[in-house]
Amino acid sequence: MKRRRKQIKNGLLKSILITLCFACISYYFVHPAIDIHHLGFYQFLLGILVVFLVLQSIFDVAFVVENLQTGRIRVSNNKAAKLWLLIPGGFVLVMLIMMINSPMFLAQKYYQRIQIDTSKSFQDNIAEVDFTKLPLLDKKSSEKLGDRVMGGMSELVSQYDVSDEYTQINYNDEIIRVTPLEYNGWIKWLTNRKKGITGYITVNSTNGKAKLVKLKEGMKYAPSGLFNENLYRKIQFQYPFKIFDSINFEIDNEGNPYWIASVIRYHGIGQRRDVVGVVIFNPINGKSKYYDLKNVPTWVDHVYEADLILSQVNDWGAYKNGFWNSIFAQKDVVSTTTGYNYLAFDNDVYLYTGITSVLADESNIGFILTNMRTKETNFYSVSGAEEYSAMDSAKGQVQQMNYDSTFPLLINLSGRPTYLISLKDNAGLVKMYAFVDVVDYQKVVVTDASKGIEAAAENYLNQMDIESKEGDVEKGITISSIKEVIIEGNTYYYFQDETGQKYRVSIKTNKNLLPFLKEGDQVSIQYSKVQEVINVTGIYSLKYCEEES
Repeated sequence: MKRRRKQIKNGLLKSILITLCFACISYYFVHPAIDIHHLGFYQFLLGILVVFLVLQSIFDVAFVVENLQTGRIRVSNNKAAKLWLLIPGGFVLVMLIMMINSPMFLAQKYYQRIQIDTSKSFQDNIAEVDFTKLPLLDKKSSEKLGDRVMGGMSELVSQYDVSDEYTQINYNDEIIRVTPLEYNGWIKWLTNRKKGITGYITVNSTNGKAKLVKLKEGMKYAPSGLFNENLYRKIQFQYPFKIFDSINFEIDNEGNPYWIASVIRYHGIGQRRDVVGVVIFNPINGKSKYYDLKNVPTWVDHVYEADLILSQVNDWGAYKNGFWNSIFAQKDVVSTTTGYNYLAFDNDVYLYTGITSVLADESNIGFILTNMRTKETNFYSVSGAEEYSAMDSAKGQVQQMNYDSTFPLLINLSGRPTYLISLKDNAGLVKMYAFVDVVDYQKVVVTDASKGIEAAAENYLNQMDIESKEGDVEKGITISSIKEVIIEGNTYYYFQDETGQKYRVSIKTNKNLLPFLKEGDQVSIQYSKVQEVINVTGIYSLKYCEEES
């Protein structure tokens, strides 16, 4: 009897020791966050439990076989067989917790995941577009330019690859994408790990200028690093109890490289994900610092991931009137469109996407802008075509070219909401710019990109009827000089007032007045924005008005 008990204890001890060794080795390579709200933590525990039960079952079987051979029929109870019941029991418990924390029971909690200000006005709150700060190149085009830069560096191209990060950031008032180099395989890691990764690539999203920035000290920690120099392992070991979302590569205002790791929190088990802070990690020396949300440095642009924002906005749009309404009646249920883009202004990066009713077809009821650093989100009510209809309309203008279309940027062009779309060839190069009216996507003008974005915008405005709108400035002026100009078949009048201010107006604005104006005439004009050459939206004769009154 004592011998059998000793055999049982020895088998249990061996199972525990082997399981502990397995747990340590697997944790080193898998390194899940140690948090009871993280589903990955339970998966890790499940793997350890399965290994222990398999080992214990093997030792129990060996014990039974040995006792049968010696004629000892009475054997110990197989405790491992009973422990196997923990797995389905634990699975049922986890599923029950997740169901209790689902939208079915907590619809209002899901609705309140993000606060959205719906009081904003497009005309009042969205500034006139500044083409010098507009990301005209998307990620795919940036990758093409980055690969070209790397291809010209013969001393580096055989040792490093270009990462596919290409994070959109606002760098010293320039809109750029930035991406680090990566080790080209484990052999190149072995031969280069002492000096590290020697640089990163930046691509200006406005003008397409790309360059390789070489570092004085190489980056020792990277996603392609192995063992203790692997970026994800290094950060998780520094903060074993924190759950990390995606990690983005950024540079500060001095051009120093950092990895920005968003720290997230779950409710229940793996539900209602949200960001609670960030870890800023220096890949050169391996040092890091945690910041809560209110203390994140302003040079950081990506605290929140796009998929997290879209998930929260969709919950906001779905569960305002409860869970069952989102399925059946669907009153006031809205959702985001299937794409998004980034805009940059006020030294921050904003996510843009359209909002459409789930009952509507190919139309938006408005759009949102979300600050990717603060999560401040505004909804703007602008009814019009959804983005993919605008993209098809733009491609239809040059369908013989078989160009591909970028996801639109929504801009304020002379006070009117307008989609700006880049049309690219098979090589990913931007060949044309398309401007599409949001309200009426049949109004589209395509211009050769070689003429520049401002010329393309002017061409669009020249071919559109510019109508005066509520809120336009109105004033009387005296014309000091006037000239008629024909641009691409359209007639425009350029004139100056007595102060030297320049104006431009399409003949479509007032066909009965403009051809007869001359120097010295007094007119009343309407416009929305003061600029070097003011676009006039309304014009009529002061003399005629005085006679009428």
